[in-house]
Amino acid sequence: MSSETHSTPGNNPAQRTALTVDDYVRGVLAGNRTILARAITLLESSSPLHEPVAQEVLRRILPESGKAKRIGITGVPGVGKSTFIESFGSMLAGAGHKLAVLTIDPSSSRSGGSILGDKTRMQKLSREPNAFIRPSPAGHNLGGVARRTREAMLLCEAAGFDIVLVETVGVGQSETALRSMVDFFLLLQLPGAGDELQAMKKGIVEMADLILVNKADGDNRSRAELARAEQEIMVHYLDSATPEWKTQIALSSGLTGDGIPEAWEIIEKFYRDLKPKEVIARRRQQQSLDWLTDLIADELQRRFYQNSAVAEQLATVKGALLRGELTAMQGAKKLLSAFSGEK
Repeated sequence: MSSETHSTPGNNPAQRTALTVDDYVRGVLAGNRTILARAITLLESSSPLHEPVAQEVLRRILPESGKAKRIGITGVPGVGKSTFIESFGSMLAGAGHKLAVLTIDPSSSRSGGSILGDKTRMQKLSREPNAFIRPSPAGHNLGGVARRTREAMLLCEAAGFDIVLVETVGVGQSETALRSMVDFFLLLQLPGAGDELQAMKKGIVEMADLILVNKADGDNRSRAELARAEQEIMVHYLDSATPEWKTQIALSSGLTGDGIPEAWEIIEKFYRDLKPKEVIARRRQQQSLDWLTDLIADELQRRFYQNSAVAEQLATVKGALLRGELTAMQGAKKLLSAFSGEK
């Protein structure tokens, strides 16, 4: 396997030096940022020729992964995620942490590429030698979470990053997918959003380990204090997102940096209190099992629609369903029988 080569897709792949599996593995483990970026691109490739190479790279770096703090950050558009992450990440990098930020950007409807993936966001953090920022297009996957985010996280860990932040678009069901791949879930909220926040309480809020009312500066400060009080009342009536941990509520300002050191102290306390109790280890084990289930479901769906017998009958079954000649269950069973070769 190690003799296989791959030229990473790009503007002109012919100008890139082909890498072997050994090259990828050595480069990632050495913390080479260029090779790490190319390895993530390899993972994101939709080409069936690249998948076995990518999976072999992953298999070989797996023993060196899993050592980082995995932190998810989300919030509605406009809540100030980029400004917060830049301040938060700059503080961590300045303290000597090696930080990887995986940002899941909205995708271009034409190209499928990341439309925010240039250096218009987090310019200061992108210049930090201890920081690595990787924007990925959300594509058409559930809730805007990139298809290979979990695997990119493993690569970053193997490359020596001790903190991995994953930021989602903050729309749809991306928060549920994010919760399924991180240890700690941080929700940023806006001060004075009132009814909008109340509508979220049975969804995002109950998944959060820390809720930060962001933009708590200037004229917003009093509204932020009120929002924090409202959130504390709400959280009191909800089950904790993590066993043996009470969801924390605090204020922050990505613009001024206020509250950001305190937020990091809360996260450190989370790991300090729960790691010895194996709470985080059990969460990761369950996430791995859920990931396996999701991958099987995705692969079965892909094979189903690529099956020639299904393709032959699909239009006919859809037409009969729309004409009321059979039920959806009958149509599904007919197509599944075609898929499995049953008569």
